[in-house]
Amino acid sequence: MIRENPPVLFRAACVLTLDGPETEAFAVDGDRIRAVGDLAALRSRFPGAREVDLGAATVVPGLHDAHVHLVHAAEELLRLDLSAAAVSGVEDLLGRVGAETRTTEAGTWIRGGRYDDAKTGPLTRWDLDRAAPDHPVLVVQVAGHWGVANSRALRELGIDESSPPPAGGEYGRSPDGRLDGRLIERALLNVAYRGTARGGAVLPAASPEERLRGLERVVRRWHAAGLTSICDALVAPPDVELLRRARDRGLLTLRVGMLLSFDHYDRARALGVGSGFGDDFLRFVGVKAFADGAVGGRTCLLSEPYADGGGHGMQTTSTEDLFEAVATVHRGGDRIGVHANGDAAIRLVLDAFAAARRDFPRPGLRHRIEHCSVVDEDILARMRDLDAVAVPFAGYVAYHGDALNHWYGPSRTERMFAHRSFLDAGVTVAGSSDHPCGPYEPLVGVQSMVTREGLDDGAPVGVSQRVSVEEALRVYTIGSAEAEGVASTRGRLAPGYAADFVVLGENPLTADPHGIASIPVHATYVAGRRVHGGV
Repeated sequence: MIRENPPVLFRAACVLTLDGPETEAFAVDGDRIRAVGDLAALRSRFPGAREVDLGAATVVPGLHDAHVHLVHAAEELLRLDLSAAAVSGVEDLLGRVGAETRTTEAGTWIRGGRYDDAKTGPLTRWDLDRAAPDHPVLVVQVAGHWGVANSRALRELGIDESSPPPAGGEYGRSPDGRLDGRLIERALLNVAYRGTARGGAVLPAASPEERLRGLERVVRRWHAAGLTSICDALVAPPDVELLRRARDRGLLTLRVGMLLSFDHYDRARALGVGSGFGDDFLRFVGVKAFADGAVGGRTCLLSEPYADGGGHGMQTTSTEDLFEAVATVHRGGDRIGVHANGDAAIRLVLDAFAAARRDFPRPGLRHRIEHCSVVDEDILARMRDLDAVAVPFAGYVAYHGDALNHWYGPSRTERMFAHRSFLDAGVTVAGSSDHPCGPYEPLVGVQSMVTREGLDDGAPVGVSQRVSVEEALRVYTIGSAEAEGVASTRGRLAPGYAADFVVLGENPLTADPHGIASIPVHATYVAGRRVHGGV
């Protein structure tokens, strides 16, 4: 007779399973949940099992960010942090750039990230020229869809006053018509990011070892915030190789899904790689394409003009190319996630989904709309009918606050990041930070969804979209698992599910909603192993 090893029993003041009523204990057998319920009943069922007492803590299922940028975040740590939290204004920013020139050889690229023009102030090529006349400099805006290059950088990129912008991009110009250094949408993406350029990025990349060090630091930070699973929403083949190397070295303790840039899809298909390829810790979720620009960058494609100065934003992929991308991926039986923020862009994407579904029926194949920021009743109905998944920003209200009302107008912010509307319409909605573009901490996202108020200014933004704390937790667990196609094994604390869970210092269901972001994360477990904390 074969005797099974007893599982480990975990007990806490409250266990939120998201699969039924609250309880006090659960049993972990290896990397899976074996049972959940009353502690006395579990003791009786598993006599002699070791117990872990988590005290007055609350346990929730592992938190899952369905759209974030792991590799990009790792590289950001190797660059200048020019975020609003790190610099007090433009002169402080320029001082940091200038200080970098004194420690690097002339001609070496200097790159900075997370610059927030709304909080820090406007920046031009001439400002950067003052700080670094002998170094090429690129400073990327926090939304990641435009940046500012100095004159030396423009020359090295082969951009001059007569250069035509790429399709889906623009070169910013000053009132007198001269290039002001802004590289907008494809003008930036095609030179800065391997994942979006058919020919590869122009700017020099960090070494593999440097990228691994950055990745290790990011993984530790994200575990400390309660993340157990993520989807890196834009990867290229070198990024996949980096993640494989990290897994082989034992550095990849997050479960990582990947959206492969459509620019590399043909190569992946030739190698037999498609959605679901991989294992529990590193797998392809699908393919990524783009339709428009960014919310924070004020370039998303809108049906009505921006509230603070007009314009409708940018379509970054032609309609013909967008339809071709969706049809190609759909026909191949793979999931596609299309970046679409504005309502005009979302309608184009839904048209492409409908056409692909009509021409190539694929029952059960669900596509995603990444960000899906500005919606209306028609969009919601079409998404429900097409069984499309929404992956909106969770923490953008918290981060941007009243600036969103200024840019988009209060009536439109009632239809942005519409978690309430998605849930009420029966549309699957996942949790997403889009970090480095937004705060990565999932509890910041939960608070933002619940209060719909800015963290810094307390401004209400689209309060009709508020959800309950339990609903917000479900978005960051069950909803994200559904968006990745793993809802049968993740998102709940239930028998047979992955033993991924987070130990919180306070019960978010009973905490002050304005203090959810500050709840301490005592410990984080992935596959039954503690990856953060001391419990």
